[in-house]
Amino acid sequence: MGVRKTWCVAFLSIVLAGGLMMAEGQAVAASNTQVEVLLDARKLSFPDAKPFQDQQGSVMVPIRFVSEALGAKISWSKARGVTKVDLKKGDNLVSMIVGQDTALINGKSKSYGTKIIIKQNRTFVPLRLVSEGLGEKVQWDKVGRWVWIGERGFRNTDDKEFKLQSLKDFKQYTKADKFFTKFNGESYDGIKIISFKDLPIKLGNGEVIYDIKIEKSFKKDYIAIRSSQRGTPIFFMLKDDFVKYRYGVDNAFINHKDGTATNFYPIVSTSDKFQNGVYVKDYVWTDFNFQLVDYIAFSTDKPENYIVALSNPF
Repeated sequence: MGVRKTWCVAFLSIVLAGGLMMAEGQAVAASNTQVEVLLDARKLSFPDAKPFQDQQGSVMVPIRFVSEALGAKISWSKARGVTKVDLKKGDNLVSMIVGQDTALINGKSKSYGTKIIIKQNRTFVPLRLVSEGLGEKVQWDKVGRWVWIGERGFRNTDDKEFKLQSLKDFKQYTKADKFFTKFNGESYDGIKIISFKDLPIKLGNGEVIYDIKIEKSFKKDYIAIRSSQRGTPIFFMLKDDFVKYRYGVDNAFINHKDGTATNFYPIVSTSDKFQNGVYVKDYVWTDFNFQLVDYIAFSTDKPENYIVALSNPF
C-alpha cells in the first residue's frame, strides 16, 4: 500500500487498531445528508433553496440554478393565478405549470408523478424532468444523496489548478519526518492542499475521494471517508506536534457495491502513544483535540511524487 511508516509502527498500530475494532467497530450510524447536485463532477452552489427528496422519494431540484448551469434559458409568466415556466436549450423546449405533475417536452405531455412546486420562492421540479426535458444524462447516487448531471470527469490533483508547495513551507508539521518521505526513503517533490469544496477528486493516478464527514458510534467520533478504494490510512497534521496516524476500522468498512466504499477512522486513538515510532508511556492520548488538526493527509503511494492533504473542514 506504500504507506509512510516503519514496519514497527505499522505492526503496533495494526494491533492497537484491532483492539479498537472489537470494542467500537460494531456499527456506525449513517447521517441524513443534504442532497447535492453535481454538473460534470463539480458541485453546484445553491445560495438559498436547496435540493431535497420529497415524501414520495422524488428528488426535487431548484430549476433556475440547474438550468442556468446547463446553459438553458428560463422564463416565467403568470396569468389568472397560473404560473408557467419555460425552459429552452438548443432544440429542447420544456413548458410546465406550477402545481401540476405534467410538463410539455417538445410539445409532448409527460407525467412525472410529483407536482412542480414553489418553495422558498424557488421553482422546484422533479430531477427526471431535467434529464428528459433538457436531454441531459442524469444519475441518482443514493449513497451520497448526490445528483450526477453530465459526465463523471473527476478533477485530479495532478491538474495545474492544484499548486505544488514545498514541504519546507510545512516544516511546523513535519516533526514526525518518517511520514513525509516516500516508502523507499526518497523525498517528495512537495505537497498539494485540497479543500472540501474540491470533492470529489482523484488523487493523481490513485483513488477517488468522494466525500468526508464525521460519524458517531458508541459515543465516539470517526472520520468517514467515501472513496473508490479500501483501507487507505490517513494522518492528522498539527503544528509543532507529531502526526496522528489512523487506520480504517475494518469491522466498520462498508462496500456500497457501486464502485465506492466508506472507511471509518477513529479521531481519538491509543496509537498516539507512539511518537515517531517511539512508545511514550505517560502520553495522555485521550486529551487529543481534533480542532488543532489543520490538515488530513492521505497515506498512499499514489500519487507517487507528492503528498495530498485536505484542509480540515470540521
